[in-house]
Amino acid sequence: QVQLVESGGGLVLPGGSLRLSCTASGIIFSINGMAWYRQAPGKQRELVATLSSGGWANYADSVKGRFTIDRDNAKNTVYLQMDSLKPEDTAVYYCYVTRRGIDYWGKGTLVTVSS
Repeated sequence: QVQLVESGGGLVLPGGSLRLSCTASGIIFSINGMAWYRQAPGKQRELVATLSSGGWANYADSVKGRFTIDRDNAKNTVYLQMDSLKPEDTAVYYCYVTRRGIDYWGKGTLVTVSS
């Protein structure tokens, strides 16, 4: 069974950094496109970053220049490096992957940016 487990969330000051991890079982990230989504309180879930199987990354305008998506094939893990964090980045962050037409989501990890 496919399972995605996020980690690395927590409380950080504005301007600080945080690195999220998503480790998968039952699926190989190196041959699948991956993505990070987030959902802030009272808002719709939004796409944050994508990483194709070929290594191409795309970002939402709101995080360009501040966030970086990457993966470690040996660890079957995808990362989201978040720098220059803003209070507006506060949200539950979710790892996402699709396999054979089926969508898979992690349970999420909470990121709180506050002074």
